[in-house]
This record gives sequence, structure tokens and C-alpha cells, in this order.
Amino acid sequence: MSVGKKLPAHTKGSGNIFADLGLPNAEEHQLKAALIVELKRLIAQRNITQTAAAKLVEMKQPDLSKLLRGDFRLASVEKLMRMLTAFDHDLEITLKPRSRRGGVGKITFVRAA
Repeated sequence: MSVGKKLPAHTKGSGNIFADLGLPNAEEHQLKAALIVELKRLIAQRNITQTAAAKLVEMKQPDLSKLLRGDFRLASVEKLMRMLTAFDHDLEITLKPRSRRGGVGKITFVRAA
């Protein structure tokens, strides 16, 4: 970028694209997206086909393909968590007091190191 040019007007995002777009259930969509990204990573890490992955997670291959392309309606958060455990991974849910007062708590996904 050359000196003196200004960026076009823009708004900083909240960190949740679904909320920024005003979609209902934005927090759930954000969580599902994070879990699906992790599922895609595990499939690639094992270097298996979608057909093999679908069998492992007990889903039809066409449905898994749609899910991996962002059709979140095909699986609940619980189903996505069970799919990840099929890849020999543990999921841990931690409940803790909110760090700031006021408002409602939030749900986040953090991948272990």
C-alpha cells in the first residue's frame, strides 16, 4: 500500500461472522463451523476419503460432503462432537464463571495444543 492512501470505510467484525450478518443462532453456527473445520483437519490428517470418513462417523458420504461444505443443518453440535470422538479424540466441556459481569455467557471452541 502506498503512503497517503486511506482504507475504504469499514467496520471491525465481532469475531463471529454469523452474528455480524445478523443470523439467528449465531453462536451455535460459530461453534458448528469450528467443529467442522476440526473434522476436516482430522480427515486430511488421516489421509482418508470422504467415503471412509463417512463410514467412520456413521453418516452417508453425500451428507458428509454437504456438511463439510457448510450445510450445518445436517448435524447438531452433539452429533459433531460424537463425530470428532470417532477420530480417537476426547472432547472436554468446561463450565466456568463469566470473566465480566453483565450479559450472557459465551460458548467457544479451543483446540488443545
